[in-house]
Parts: sequence; C-alpha cells; structure tokens
Amino acid sequence: MESVILEIRAGTGGDEAGLFAKDLFRMYQKFAQSQKWKFKPLGSLCAEIAGQNVLNTLKGESGVHRVQRVPQTEKSGRIHTSTVTVAILPKVSLTELRLDPSSLKIETFRSSGPGGQHMQKSDSAIRITHLPTGITASCQDERSQHKNRAKAMEILRSRLFQMMQKQNKSKVDDLRREQVGTAGREEKIRTYNFPQNRVTDHRIKKSWGDLKSVLNGDLSPILKAL
Repeated sequence: MESVILEIRAGTGGDEAGLFAKDLFRMYQKFAQSQKWKFKPLGSLCAEIAGQNVLNTLKGESGVHRVQRVPQTEKSGRIHTSTVTVAILPKVSLTELRLDPSSLKIETFRSSGPGGQHMQKSDSAIRITHLPTGITASCQDERSQHKNRAKAMEILRSRLFQMMQKQNKSKVDDLRREQVGTAGREEKIRTYNFPQNRVTDHRIKKSWGDLKSVLNGDLSPILKAL
C-alpha cells in the first residue's frame, strides 16, 4: 500500500475559486471511496490517500484545473472563469533512520563537568560525528561510557532526522511549484464547463459529458484515457 498527499488550493477567481476547490476535494474523496482507498483529511483541502497504485493513478491530476460557470452570487447570469491548483505529492516516511556504522566517527574524551573524582578516572564522555553531513552529538551526563554513547546516538539521530525533514520539505515545495505553476488560466490542464456540461482535458484534447457524474467521483474514464 502506498500513500500520497492531495493538496488543493484556490487560484484565480476569488470566492468562486474557493468554492470550486471544495467541489474538487469532494470529487477526489468520492473517487477514493469508489477505489476502496483510505481518504484521511489532514486540514483545509488537504488529505492523505492510501491504497494500491495510488500515485500512478493520480499523478496526472497535478496542475491547474479551470472552471467555467455562473456563480450563485452572480445576478446577471455572467459566466465566470476561475482556477484551482491540484498537487499530488508522494508521502515520504522518515520515521526510521538507519545509520551505517562506517559513516560514524566515535571519540571518547574526559568529562569536564561536575561529577567528582570518579568522572576524572576515565574518558567516559562520547562524541559522535556523522561523516557525510558533519553533524555531531556528544554526551557526558552519565558515568558509564556505554550510556553516554547511547544518549549521543539518540541526539545524533534526532538532529539528522530534523535535517532530513527540512530537506524533504524543500524538495516537496519544489515539486509543488513544478506541478501547479502560478495557477494562471493559461496553465490549465483541464476545464470543467458547466454551461456545456462538458469536461475537457487539454493535454490529450478529449472531452466528456455528464459533468455532474465526474464531480461525483466518476473519474475513471478520464484517468484511463490519460
């Protein structure tokens, strides 16, 4: 089972873009349910989707989605054009961090803090350096060299994990920008045209009718064509 993070954001079009963003979020939730995938909302228009072949199925949904319809607040009946961005981001697990012993430099040194004469009899303090990154951690709190080593390893793992999180966030931010661009109307990958009851995917220049069914989660014909 694999997981992706779905992020939907309003683009151009003001309140109407925000309303359509909610419509798309509901559409993907309905589609996930039809595929027997797990759909876990994570916040405002953001969710984790988990199941078989999730990334390969949804990766083509990333981009700018354009909607053309008459907003409920439009009294003159004028058709508005708005955009929403969709990003499908692979979920990267950083919960497990294994360190190659050959990548570590472990040094002992004499504790400098309080501890009495017992602390001065042996070099019980430990400093561990992760050679690929230069990150270090040391501990001299315990009288036992073994305990100091274990604590230093915990600190080192935490610091490396924090570094990986920052790097991963940067990569995800770059991937998001690559997927959604500036959310301009000219960057559209798909248009949902309400007056004509039509959905058009501009990448393959193909259209489908029954817009209501699509927004209720019937995405399979479009995804198969893509």
